[in-house]
Amino acid sequence: MDIDPARQLRAVARMTVSIRLAVSALVLAAILLTAALSSLLWWRTAEAASRQLASTINEQIVAAVRKEVSAIVDEARAAHTAIRTLFLQNVLDTREADKREFVFLSQLQSQATISWVAFGWPDGSFFAAHKLGDRRLEMMEISLTDHPGERRVDEYDVVPGDIEFANRRFEPTDFRVADQAWFKAGLSADDPQWFRVMDHATGERPSIAFAGPIDVYQERQGVLAVIIEYTRLARFLSQLEVGRTGTAFIVDGSGELVAAPDKDADELHPARGDTALLPLARAALDQAGEAGRKQAWRSRLTSGGAAYEVALTPLPFPGWSLATIIPEAEFLGPVETTLHRVILGLAIGAVLAALASAMLARSVIAAPLSRVVGELRHVEAFALEQVRRHPSRLKEIASLSGAIAEMASGLSAFRKFIPADLVRGLLRQGVEARPGGSVQELSVMFIDIAGFTGLSERLGDRVVPLLSRYLDLTSEIIVANGGTIDKFIGDAVMAFWGAPQSQDDHAARCCRAALACRRAIDESGLVDDLGQPLQIRIGINSGRMLVGNIGSELRLNYTVIGDAVNVASRLEGANKSYGTQILIGAATERLARGAVVTREIDSIAVYGREEGLSVHELIGMVNENAVGSDTVGWIADYERGLAAYRARRFADAVADFEAVLKQRGHDRPAELMRDRCRRLAAAAPDVTWRPVAALTSK
Repeated sequence: MDIDPARQLRAVARMTVSIRLAVSALVLAAILLTAALSSLLWWRTAEAASRQLASTINEQIVAAVRKEVSAIVDEARAAHTAIRTLFLQNVLDTREADKREFVFLSQLQSQATISWVAFGWPDGSFFAAHKLGDRRLEMMEISLTDHPGERRVDEYDVVPGDIEFANRRFEPTDFRVADQAWFKAGLSADDPQWFRVMDHATGERPSIAFAGPIDVYQERQGVLAVIIEYTRLARFLSQLEVGRTGTAFIVDGSGELVAAPDKDADELHPARGDTALLPLARAALDQAGEAGRKQAWRSRLTSGGAAYEVALTPLPFPGWSLATIIPEAEFLGPVETTLHRVILGLAIGAVLAALASAMLARSVIAAPLSRVVGELRHVEAFALEQVRRHPSRLKEIASLSGAIAEMASGLSAFRKFIPADLVRGLLRQGVEARPGGSVQELSVMFIDIAGFTGLSERLGDRVVPLLSRYLDLTSEIIVANGGTIDKFIGDAVMAFWGAPQSQDDHAARCCRAALACRRAIDESGLVDDLGQPLQIRIGINSGRMLVGNIGSELRLNYTVIGDAVNVASRLEGANKSYGTQILIGAATERLARGAVVTREIDSIAVYGREEGLSVHELIGMVNENAVGSDTVGWIADYERGLAAYRARRFADAVADFEAVLKQRGHDRPAELMRDRCRRLAAAAPDVTWRPVAALTSK
């Protein structure tokens, strides 16, 4: 029998349906069959997820508060220990008013949460440094021998990097430190302990104090107290986001409020935070009992017809607990609202299923492409380690994803030539890869190996492993201290701080990195071909310099240029003349003052400049154990000799430099200055002489 081909094609056409229609029918059937089950499952899942979210928010808040309270406790202990050590080591005498004021004020400035540093003498006299908010400080003294019943108050304004005296006043007072529990207990105690304090010389302010005795040569000098007002805790709590309408309180074991959120609270403004939900916290304490004071406790409480999730967590300070209160409606309300919308959406979706299913084919392509675009975003941000290959049933998309992954792999090979962190920082700031820059105040550092030219000639290609190890050590330390490595020039390393990320403490960071580099090289065991320990020289300077993409349209280098950079390079070379390892400029010393220990070496005119520059040797960081009272002694002798040299009192200068050598045994700067003063004393320079040493080489 013959079959008509045309009739056969028409029959097949009547039997086939479009992909859009087929997918629409399947989706519509699936929606109708699974709508009820999906709604129920979604409700259960969303409720569990919402409660988990509330729990996660609470855990984050608890972690933040515990960390802050631990930091406050540690800061108070650290400040007490630091001041106590100064007294014990005779660096500071309790009756030395100027030094005592400086130390107390510096502690207030360096520790943000400390409100008071106070000292009481056995005779009842009292001295304290007190914050007045964030912009003012006051020093007060009450003497029971000179002016009983009178309080002397010196006020200071806090300015960037310093404080300025504002005024002095005298006013009557009935405050007696001898009546304070922390003072009475401290006089008879052996170790410092915590106290709850209400009364101060300025009035009633709820606080905690870490107080203990100060003994020098087994003689009790008095009691030192570091005090933290509760308002500092109230301000910190105001920075936490406890949902939209929740809150957090710090309470003690008896349920008394320690702190409630108040962003305006400080030493001048009492805490006035909203305590409407405080009864819930106290109710939770009652329900939890002793267990709530030892471990985390959670419960659902109601008040005024509303339900709340209440959590109690013990804090590092004895007896304190954190109470977080989040309205249940805040995280379950959106779930119920969303459920209603889902049901409505499912009803509408059943009608519009055909239209929705028509977009399925589009999603089959769009979803894989969006993932591929995401990988391109990683490449754009130079986050090459995050690029992944995404398989796809569509050949073209699979090929594209593979090509992107291979491109990222190829770019990764350049990581050792391009500082990836620098590239990411520039991309985040939107710095385009074209010539340009701006003038900023930065700190720059040059490091090189002493005697490297001769060393490289003797070792030949065997110098490469030694050089690589040295560059690894210095590079890791520079990056760890927030520095940007500019370039390697043979054995020299150039790095800078303050860009591309702004750093207010760029000078101190640079100095800390320099000391760490010196220490790392000393401890590394690196030696030259003669078996001598490897020695490095470091020059540091700060100032305004041009920073940015310097070069041409074909080749750019993110670097710094300017006179301040040139001076840093010259200071590195000046180490050779003075027998030092780390020299810093006057601007760096000024910016890092308070964080570093230095001595002024000389005034020099570096190669290419005529005017004198004040040069300082970096000795160490202020908090380092290596910097003790003996160091302060010989530094003072040296700088006294330097002052005599500049005043043409050469004989006096020689004596001071000899004193340094007697203490240190060998000190090349002191020897150089001593010999120079002897020559000048014999030559009797004329009136045109200037105390500036000219360096004739780079």
